[in-house]
Amino acid sequence: MSRRLLAESFGTFVLVFAGTGAIVFDAANPGKIGHLGVALTFGLVVLVMAYAVGGVSGAHLNPAVTVGLWLAGRVPGRRVLPFAAAQLAGAFAASGLLWAMFPAHATLGATLPHGPPWHAFVLEVWLTAVLVFVVLAVTAAEPPVRALGGVIVGALIALEALFAGPISGASMNPARSLAPALVSGSVQHLWIYVAAPLLGAAVAVPTCALIQKPGCCKGECA
Repeated sequence: MSRRLLAESFGTFVLVFAGTGAIVFDAANPGKIGHLGVALTFGLVVLVMAYAVGGVSGAHLNPAVTVGLWLAGRVPGRRVLPFAAAQLAGAFAASGLLWAMFPAHATLGATLPHGPPWHAFVLEVWLTAVLVFVVLAVTAAEPPVRALGGVIVGALIALEALFAGPISGASMNPARSLAPALVSGSVQHLWIYVAAPLLGAAVAVPTCALIQKPGCCKGECA
């Protein structure tokens, strides 16, 4: 396995274990973490992994981000499936470890809609579109902004989880949703958390092209 794939697998493992683990640990110790703690955990773990493995693989940690970067011309097509496979492997390893530790937990932190499923679908498209837009914009910005990329993206994920988590779960990441759902058997509405983030990534690319300077979304600012 190349260092890039190992970095993506390890980074996604840490993301899913910490993020969904916060949900599982909060259920085991009610009130100790809470919604705010879960949102901050997801944001902080992305921030940390962005700097820890970003120099190796770019720290996508999310098939939707990889697809968005590919659609923008920033990642070669031959890298998409191996990256997604590595991300899924890391996510399933994390959920498997959580299941071994807490086999009685019903969902292992799987994302489920709280309310009409279409609300969750719309939110997941929007949340992922914003996430991928920010990734494209920040990674093409001036060096001082790029240096803060992990902070910016981590803060965005925490923000989106804070306000949208109670409705859609604020997944924005097919690997983060697939692994706990399949390991725990909580597959209700799973299609939302696969289709919506990928659609959101596709929406982000032309949006970025309309707003940013010519070529910026492809990493070639004029």
